[in-house]
Amino acid sequence: MAQAVVPAMQCQVGVRGRTAVPARQPAGRVWGVRRAARATSGFKVLALGPETTGVIQRMQQLLDMDTTPFTDKIIAEYIWVGGSGIDLRSKSRTISKPVEDPSELPKWNYDGSSTGQAPGEDSEVILYPQAIFKDPFRGGNNILVICDTYTPQGEPIPTNKRHMAAQIFSDPKVTSQVPWFGIEQEYTLMQRDVNWPLGWPVGGYPGPQGPYYCAVGSDKSFGRDISDAHYKACLYAGIEISGTNGEVMPGQWEYQVGPSVGIDAGDHIWASRYILERITEQAGVVLTLDPKPIQGDWNGAGCHTNYSTLSMREDGGFDVIKKAILNLSLRHDLHIAAYGEGNERRLTGLHETASISDFSWGVANRGCSIRVGRDTEAKGKGYLEDRRPASNMDPYTVTALLAETTILWEPTLEAEALAAKKLALKV
Repeated sequence: MAQAVVPAMQCQVGVRGRTAVPARQPAGRVWGVRRAARATSGFKVLALGPETTGVIQRMQQLLDMDTTPFTDKIIAEYIWVGGSGIDLRSKSRTISKPVEDPSELPKWNYDGSSTGQAPGEDSEVILYPQAIFKDPFRGGNNILVICDTYTPQGEPIPTNKRHMAAQIFSDPKVTSQVPWFGIEQEYTLMQRDVNWPLGWPVGGYPGPQGPYYCAVGSDKSFGRDISDAHYKACLYAGIEISGTNGEVMPGQWEYQVGPSVGIDAGDHIWASRYILERITEQAGVVLTLDPKPIQGDWNGAGCHTNYSTLSMREDGGFDVIKKAILNLSLRHDLHIAAYGEGNERRLTGLHETASISDFSWGVANRGCSIRVGRDTEAKGKGYLEDRRPASNMDPYTVTALLAETTILWEPTLEAEALAAKKLALKV
């Protein structure tokens, strides 16, 4: 069990429906996350302390209550991106019966002046339901609803990146290419109140990088139960999560979502981030998507985006991939500007990154902007990996920009020839 010193209480994250055995209160206060077994009703949290155990256990009985036999009504958790463009907000409402499609859900509104998205004198922002996932916390027929945000007049507000992405992904040229995305979301777990990575001695440093990547053992792996709980919760929700692993820096993890088609990639990443935030909330741990949470000889956190089109996946696709790389090189500055805040601290040319100032590509080279796998080279078809996006990138922006640059945008012949020469690409 991973442990970190925090000033609050001990929490357990398990599966609802199972009886929790109170743990002996330790001399110091710690948090712990217990392994979650398979169940259909989600997760539980239990505060342990002599003065509160009985009250919390009674509360847990209410949280565990299955309302399905008593009512057709369900709880829908409406989720949206807040004013910073990276923070998530949500609130709940009752729906009269189970639903299967977001078109069956009503629009809703919230106070945008309290999220930095509207002035106080005209604060109403409208939520449009766009995607539905099963709720792993409440279970039953309850749902999580990914929404985007509009003014009362129906105009997308500035932080609504989904609207423009949906326009790009609905373009016939793009839909005919069936764009696939596989996104590698890295994140760092931080000890609450001290703003220091999980598993690190407070005010100090662990041993150098090397032993931690995909490692096992209490001295090398910190936060595995959070990662596992998140993995299972995403599977339950219907998110296309495809794997997870411990990362190079201790306290840092990664999960992969995809392959997802078009706009689904952004919906699934935002839903998975929401679930991860909720699990770390229960565990008393802070989630950060900062691309370089610790300065020095430590890896940053990215959101590598694997991408392919139908033409790339078919015979002769490697030539299409090379043409896409050429286009990406010509719009490098545009992509970098959209690939996450603080990315300049991560893209230094060190720690498996390319310099933020220079575009490069290579086969099996993790120090390049764009990496092509050995398997793709050998088969002559496959996908490319854009290694530039930061961990805090907006997935709607990144996926839509990749599709736009490689499918819809065409450079001049002169610019294409110069770029091909510079990159040693035969297109």
